[in-house]
Amino acid sequence: MTTHEAEATTTTHTSESNGIESEHEQPPMDVRINMPWGYVVGRWYGNRQVRPILALHGWLDNLGTWDKLLPLLPKHLGVLCIDLPGHGYSSKLPEGIAYHFVDYLCVILRIMEEYNWSKVSLMAHSMSAMLCFIFASLYPHRLDMLISIDIVRTRYRKPPSQIDYLRTNIERYMVEDERFANAKREEPPAYTWQDLEHVLHKGSGKSVNLENCHHILERNVAKSTKYPDKYFFSRDGRCKYYFEFHTSPPFAAELARTIRNVPYCVIKGSESNFIDEESQEVIDILRSNNPHFQLHEVEGTHHVHLNNAPGVAAIINPFIMHHRPPQLETWTVDEGNELPDAVKKFALAVDDAENVKRRKRKSNL
Repeated sequence: MTTHEAEATTTTHTSESNGIESEHEQPPMDVRINMPWGYVVGRWYGNRQVRPILALHGWLDNLGTWDKLLPLLPKHLGVLCIDLPGHGYSSKLPEGIAYHFVDYLCVILRIMEEYNWSKVSLMAHSMSAMLCFIFASLYPHRLDMLISIDIVRTRYRKPPSQIDYLRTNIERYMVEDERFANAKREEPPAYTWQDLEHVLHKGSGKSVNLENCHHILERNVAKSTKYPDKYFFSRDGRCKYYFEFHTSPPFAAELARTIRNVPYCVIKGSESNFIDEESQEVIDILRSNNPHFQLHEVEGTHHVHLNNAPGVAAIINPFIMHHRPPQLETWTVDEGNELPDAVKKFALAVDDAENVKRRKRKSNL
């Protein structure tokens, strides 16, 4: 058990509040991982006896984005969901410091160092799926599984558009940085919960269904001290203008060529255009160079994992079971409960392999 696990506060959420805990499962554990500028907050669901899947959320979201999917995933692996810096309950960067794509990349490496992981399994959505594409290209030997929701490459911008993007981002960041400083002295504007749901629904391009907005809002807002029935956004507004890692098509293609022999599953939302014709070259390279690459389409929007969790689970569960199957020693079942079929098959495979070894040893005597 790591220091963070020992110091973490065990949550007491029930199945009614988050749909994740069951009679025979461990409750999720909140963790806090120190970073040079503060800390990153996470929540570890399920099995804590083996290395978990590290789950990373999209732009302006938080770990609540996985609430609907987590209960449907295989139970032999835990999932460590984190709030990226400036999002959810994680620390904000100091005043005057802009967010950059590389900051988030370093978070993955720092978490691996903290828990002493030589490899990492990643599940990511949107902005973090772009992040993991870069991570996979830089460190393919340290990645044993990647599940990407509705993104397969970095963003392209033509040079004039890129120049305009940089200028606009810098100017808007300066405004948000001033607001960030003022927020320490004066509470930001407050809204009713219903208003916030509509703001998020509309702001996501209606990607997050209205009834699912609360999963993300719960960690992105704080209760107003001025108005008892209102809330304000507590995430760092400067994250809206973080600096992306942009590439040209030739650069993205070269990055894709470095991702070999990495189990890589991409799920596209049928109503989303984040994976489009400009993504095809990267997809073709991944298909030709990586025998473990998969691309699937599931009915839904950009937040398909939140709005259509069963459809996404039906794709990624076999992928997880194939590339990180259950290890028998990680299973604990109460008396009277049978092992899941997947574990039974795994046990038979182990027995068959041992029988073959025994026969070989006997034949050599």
